[in-house]
Amino acid sequence: MPESNYRTRARIFADILRAIADESDARPTHILYRANLSYERLLKYLSQLEAGGFVSRKNDGERVLYNITDKGRLFLSEFRRVEEFTTAFGLKL
Repeated sequence: MPESNYRTRARIFADILRAIADESDARPTHILYRANLSYERLLKYLSQLEAGGFVSRKNDGERVLYNITDKGRLFLSEFRRVEEFTTAFGLKL
């Protein structure tokens, strides 16, 4: 069976959370480039992450800014552990 190059939903969430964690008050454009997503998909995932309590959103005038929450940091930490575990056994997450 050929190996797929598509990212899992968990991987996309982790990529978004990493982009936000790297910069306080991250703007959607920054996240979009770092997570390599289209604008429509980014908004969909950000909405899901916000609803789940992984990120917080605030409006600063015309700008929308995102920050990672403690729950989001915990997700990233656990995701890294799982990623290291699967890599150690030659598996792909």
